[in-house]
Amino acid sequence: MQSEYRKQYFLNKYVIITPGRARRPHEIMEQSQAVSDFKCEFCPKTIDKKQLIKTYGRGKTWKIAALRNKYPAVASDNKKAYGVQEVIIDTPEHDIKFSELSVPDIAYYFDVMADRLKEITKDKKIEYVLQFKNHGSKAGATIRHEHSQIFATDILPPDISGELQLAENYKIEHNACPYCGILKKELKSPRKICEDKFIGAFAPYASEYHYEAWIFPKRHLDNISVLTREEKKSLAACLKKILAKIDSLGLAYNFFMHQVVKNSGQHFYIKVQPRDKNVWAGIELGSGLVINSIAPERAAKFYRS
Repeated sequence: MQSEYRKQYFLNKYVIITPGRARRPHEIMEQSQAVSDFKCEFCPKTIDKKQLIKTYGRGKTWKIAALRNKYPAVASDNKKAYGVQEVIIDTPEHDIKFSELSVPDIAYYFDVMADRLKEITKDKKIEYVLQFKNHGSKAGATIRHEHSQIFATDILPPDISGELQLAENYKIEHNACPYCGILKKELKSPRKICEDKFIGAFAPYASEYHYEAWIFPKRHLDNISVLTREEKKSLAACLKKILAKIDSLGLAYNFFMHQVVKNSGQHFYIKVQPRDKNVWAGIELGSGLVINSIAPERAAKFYRS
């Protein structure tokens, strides 16, 4: 397969898919090293009770805990950078990977994220909420114990605003949601990863990251809090499968979910972006063109295997 330019659906962004570059030699390798005497602040016995917002789950200990971020970039008492930041401890177990959690546990994780979203958006100043997970140092994680984060702010980031405007333009021109159309088309393409009655997953046509994957509910809805129990279970099973395959490659990853509070027309989905040697360098930073040496068709085949 030769290199080719690919445009990101209805967005004004381009990627160059370059399968041949995957064979480039790599002399410099970076490895993460854990600190042996590190005292984990996310384990049940050492958690900072002053930062604790709420615990979830019945039994002797909690299943998931929500904490105030000790080192927030935004805060509700900061007029110059207003917002909310929380840390979600995904599991009380220190050495378990997120992909090793059961499907019911991951579905319960979505329940917690829905609850936190409802609570945070009670603040009428909040315009935008990002719920995300960093797994591995290359993805930005600084603590190994599995955890996620929530970032909410009173401003709408320009990239998100631009995407919403382009989506709205598409709706006006075609009288349809662009993401509903993308999902329907991709589930018939070689980029399809999996689907069932409730959800569909695929490797996007112009993937910016190696093995990038998107997971959509088939029903058009705008945020995680309106998912049904069946939809959450399907999302959980699909996410678990994708993350397990990424773990098998030994890669770090990010996954995230957006919510623009005052836009009920957006289509909720989960983006999964693995992080490996595909580091954005001179071409990406200088030109804005992203180079990806793993074709999404190949990525989807890997996930299906």
